[in-house]
Amino acid sequence: HLAYKMVKTESKLVRSVLSAYGFHEVHPNSADFNLMWTGAHLKPFSLRSLQDFQKVNHFPRSYEITRKDRLYKNIERMAHTKGFKHFDFIPTSYLMPSEYQEFCSAYMKEKGSWIVKPIASSRGRGIYLINNPNQVPLEDNIMVCKYVSNPLLIDGFKFDVRVYVAITSYDPLLIYMFEEGLTRFATVKYEKTNRHLKNQMMHLTNYSINKKSHDYVRCEDPEVEDYGNKWSMSAMLRYLKQEGIDTSLLMVRIEAVIIKSILAAELPIATACRMFVPHRENCIELYGFDILIDENLKPWILEGNLSPSLACDAPLDLKIKSSMVADFFSLAVFLSTNNVQKMYSEKKNFQIMGRIHHFAKLQVQNKRPASAGAKEAIPGVKGGLSLEESRVLKMVKEQYQRRGSFVRIFPTAETWEHYGSFLEFKSNMNQMLAQKLFPDSGDKQTKQATTHRVYMYKSKKSKSQPKKKYPPSAPHKPIINGRHRKGVSVLQSLKSGGNLSKVQARQAFSAYLSRVQHRLMIESEGHNQDSSDTELVLRFLKRAAGNLRQAFSVVVPSRRLALADRKRILAKQLGDFVHIYNKETDT
Repeated sequence: HLAYKMVKTESKLVRSVLSAYGFHEVHPNSADFNLMWTGAHLKPFSLRSLQDFQKVNHFPRSYEITRKDRLYKNIERMAHTKGFKHFDFIPTSYLMPSEYQEFCSAYMKEKGSWIVKPIASSRGRGIYLINNPNQVPLEDNIMVCKYVSNPLLIDGFKFDVRVYVAITSYDPLLIYMFEEGLTRFATVKYEKTNRHLKNQMMHLTNYSINKKSHDYVRCEDPEVEDYGNKWSMSAMLRYLKQEGIDTSLLMVRIEAVIIKSILAAELPIATACRMFVPHRENCIELYGFDILIDENLKPWILEGNLSPSLACDAPLDLKIKSSMVADFFSLAVFLSTNNVQKMYSEKKNFQIMGRIHHFAKLQVQNKRPASAGAKEAIPGVKGGLSLEESRVLKMVKEQYQRRGSFVRIFPTAETWEHYGSFLEFKSNMNQMLAQKLFPDSGDKQTKQATTHRVYMYKSKKSKSQPKKKYPPSAPHKPIINGRHRKGVSVLQSLKSGGNLSKVQARQAFSAYLSRVQHRLMIESEGHNQDSSDTELVLRFLKRAAGNLRQAFSVVVPSRRLALADRKRILAKQLGDFVHIYNKETDT
């Protein structure tokens, strides 16, 4: 009963992940869907027609972040109102042709290289460097930006970082950053001279440009993340840490520029949401931020991408992006259409309770003495919150529990203290969340804990190749079932002849079950006609379901179905079992 549709876009990865979760695709014109995955903004009338159980992957006016001209103007406006020292992370830019004279004046004061960018393009199309105002075309709407000429280099090559950011709400503002990203390298070693100004493969790090170079190095092993022209973000951080760089501080700075970029566009987007979006949870968004780090370890925002590429041209792409997309969909809870009628009845009761609450509030206000300064509790409202505030608080807490590998970067105790005053959209929800989630945010120990939050660097095996493009990464931490665990790993315990703890044994068994589920899914897509695995898995689920603390009912697939369909159904149930099993292991 879960359906999705693709509109004006195509993504094999999104289709694969949704199918694995049990969604089925409907026609782009169908109104019976839970998720609309689109590559374009929706018109206001389409947004207003969304039901409670429906979601779309863009907020209205997201172009305030993803169009280069709008992003710069929003950040420039915040710099004027909140202070330039807080919003100095985007290169000085001018819009052509309207600001050509201002650009010429700036060029005379600070000569050097500038970079020309179309205001609404992607994948490096139409970008080139100039060192003279006469080289700027005045017939097109473009941006001319000061070129960051002192980038941080790895082995002499320029690189940037693609960071994936999820926003689940603008009222209240909730920002999550995926703990893993991609590091993209240029294919020609960097030189500061103007001799190679036209060499895009030296100055631009876009994959779509550098993959055409004969010097481009691919890595075919997804477990090796520090080889070739595309690394994982954690491999890059491990390398920098080995070089003596404080990578925790660097990540805090990257978080800060992302948060402030979104805060710069928060007012127009949140206002549009209130005008056009009928239900608070209709919209979710996945942005791709491109970050350049200079040799002073200062991060610069290059651009924010509306629909970041989910193409998987290399095994590392598939590994990182599939995990990210799966966790992104876990952040956004989906209601089965079977529950729609129940949901509407609950909504009706909610509206009735809202009227009762409003009436009770008026009664309390009428009876309150004029001199009373204390805040009186309203009957039927938990902790002095309204019904809507209670619902939002519950939604935020539940969302945090299913965040997967996404890290909530706003609000946290520290980021709320530093950037809460930058919020411009008038809403009580942000303040309410801060009071309920961080009541001890002024505590010294809490500040220290959030300031020194350490990012988890995933472990990877090294690859012995005679021609390694870049230096090897630092020693790795053990990994179990895709997550870091404290203490000694299962593999280390077994190699040393020691006994596994109860938790380690459950983790090892969970990893085995995940492998069985993965094999079932692969077999369901192929032509394996062996039914022995299905019988074993079904018998296991029937016996093991009773050992879970949480109720788990096993559905026996009909033998009338094709074997591939039976395997797919069992794989889904086995995945649900593993999820509950892991949850009970952690608790």
